[in-house]
Amino acid sequence: MKNLYFCGLFLALIGCETVTQNEEPEFTTVFETSKGSETATYQETLDFYMALAKEYPEINFQNIGETDSGLPLHLVTYNPEGEFDFNSIREEKAIILVNNGIHPGESDGIDATMMLFRDLASGKLKQPLNTVITAIPIYNVGGALNRNSYSRTNQNGPKSYGFRGNARNFDLNRDFIKSDTKNAQTFSQIFHLVKPHVFIDNHVSNGADYQYTLTHLFTQHNRLGGAAGNYLEKELRPQLENALEKDGWPITPYVNVFGRTPDAGFSQFMDYSRYSSGYTTLWNTLGMMVETHMLKPYDQRVKGTYTLMEKMLGIVDPESDNVKNVVAEAHRQMLEKKHYPLQWTLDSTQTRSLDFKGFEGEWTTSAATGLNRLRYDRSKPFEKPVTYYDHYKPVDSIAIPEGYLIPKQWREVIARLDQNQIEYIALEKDTVLEVESYRIADFGTAKSPFEGHYIHYNTQVKATTKNMAFKTGDLWVPTQQAGIRYLLETLEPQAPDSFFNWNYFDIILQQKEHFSPYVFEDTALNMLENDSLLKKEFDSIRTADPRLIDNPYSQLDWLHKRSKHYEKAHLQYPIYRVPKQ
Repeated sequence: MKNLYFCGLFLALIGCETVTQNEEPEFTTVFETSKGSETATYQETLDFYMALAKEYPEINFQNIGETDSGLPLHLVTYNPEGEFDFNSIREEKAIILVNNGIHPGESDGIDATMMLFRDLASGKLKQPLNTVITAIPIYNVGGALNRNSYSRTNQNGPKSYGFRGNARNFDLNRDFIKSDTKNAQTFSQIFHLVKPHVFIDNHVSNGADYQYTLTHLFTQHNRLGGAAGNYLEKELRPQLENALEKDGWPITPYVNVFGRTPDAGFSQFMDYSRYSSGYTTLWNTLGMMVETHMLKPYDQRVKGTYTLMEKMLGIVDPESDNVKNVVAEAHRQMLEKKHYPLQWTLDSTQTRSLDFKGFEGEWTTSAATGLNRLRYDRSKPFEKPVTYYDHYKPVDSIAIPEGYLIPKQWREVIARLDQNQIEYIALEKDTVLEVESYRIADFGTAKSPFEGHYIHYNTQVKATTKNMAFKTGDLWVPTQQAGIRYLLETLEPQAPDSFFNWNYFDIILQQKEHFSPYVFEDTALNMLENDSLLKKEFDSIRTADPRLIDNPYSQLDWLHKRSKHYEKAHLQYPIYRVPKQ
């Protein structure tokens, strides 16, 4: 019998061979036929799912949106009832969304998910009664097509795989907020179509050596907060760990150390909004990344990923109502908040002890460089307590406004709001409103490019209240909506992944009008002679600030910035807040 899996894309669409009435087609993956040494190509993956969907009415396979490669993204869904309208599904069932191949060299989830969907459809696995599982087969299409055998330098298989960068060389797991790629834009479309309660993103780790095949990187529970954060940390994570342990798959938190051994302890990774699970947090989704260990054999990693997804489905299904209620309650709690934290720092006072299964590490002299190198000795396994830092505390917070006013000319920002189904109203006439206005007081800028940007950090603002004229067509964006957290973390400049920090507003950082010193000298003198407080401040600062000492232009520039001639647009953040009354 010819396997439908090996049919080409066109033949798979029309059917490549008639199957005898009582004959079951075999849906065997490349991973299985290669005895766990190879991963399916992009085309083989699509062919597999199309053939599966053709055979089983419980499987739906569809194209959704574009990617930078010019090829579409796909969504495969398993529902025993054959219902694929997510609005209808959401009323009755919990929804799990799985993302694969965001880094196509980390291909474990691609193969594991193919087998999981087949085994659900064929009845090999118990059918979930209250949960629908849906997946993006390969998210980074361009990277999957850029196949090689060497770019994952430290990884133990498969024989060949995709590349980390997408068709435009973006790392897609840094793009969920800035959304430079069509991939990220389509992911938003998929996410808001599905509205998952649980999100899983399958990866392979780098870093230390240890005994585990599986590690988990749950979204940081303090940042998730409320009912969702509490459930994630106290119920979902322990249940998954226990279920895997009982099945012979011990798991540990992602080992967030590089260049040292984990014996001295390690901390939870903070997944800010640029990352997939940090982005899904903005809608209170219970998110996690799976990080299999790069040095373990490929077949072992894929089987571990398969088992983890199976166990997660087994946990969510019997308590689907509870999962749905937790996410709904988190939404309600968020809408009732008056303040929202933007910056977080590790809380070293709260820790827990892990019975960590590692290997002894030592520093020796490198035969290659003659300098110190770290070496793990796998003949010396150990299990001992290791301190794990998994609590963060807010550094600051902002008062949540009633909403934001966005001038209509900021088209890139508005496009991102549309992409994320943010609700707003266009003003129907020119209007003067009292608003809270920010000026950018200080910020740092990275010296090296990061994912196409020179990102800002440590941004500080000075807030004032003033009357502001807005024009017909400018946008009023209320915060009382499902996307409240998205608004706060993108529109507040201080937030780590704000649109400001991702350079959307760099144009306001550059002055457009300047002065000629020989002309402005007289104006500057007149200012000092008629304002004793200004003169006192000027006399003090010009002898104390290294940037002004012996620099006449800088001194005149300091005065110019305090004159009526200084342009109002410079450093003026062009999005305005309306405080709650």
